[in-house]
Amino acid sequence: MLLYPEGMVKLNQSAGEILKRVDGQTPVDEIVASLEAAFHAQGLGPDVEAFLNMAEDKGWITS
Repeated sequence: MLLYPEGMVKLNQSAGEILKRVDGQTPVDEIVASLEAAFHAQGLGPDVEAFLNMAEDKGWITS
């Protein structure tokens, strides 16, 4: 669950895992590497970047 001034959003597991790693200091490539290691996956970069861009556009995160 993500609460923000305009409302609240129930995140799916993937979105939650991405946002757990967003701390304002960890570079996106390290977030991607962490997710790929945790889920034994490769090639997550474009999807993670797209989600982070959307999250920023919606005001959930700031850069």
